[in-house]
Amino acid sequence: MAGKKGSSPNVYKYFKIDGEKLTRTRKICSRCGKGVYMSEHKDRHTCGKCGLTEFNQ
Repeated sequence: MAGKKGSSPNVYKYFKIDGEKLTRTRKICSRCGKGVYMSEHKDRHTCGKCGLTEFNQ
C-alpha cells in the first residue's frame, strides 16, 4: 500500500527551514484556508481541493 488516501508523500517540499525559521514555499488557498496549498504552474496557481485558479500577471 502506497499510503493513506489524501496524503502527499512530498509535503516536505512545501516548507523551507533556515536555522530556526520556517517559511512556506507554496501559496495557501484563499478560499480553503490554512493547510491547503495551491499547485504551481507556469502561468497560474490552482487549488486541487476547490478548483480556485489565480493567474499570474
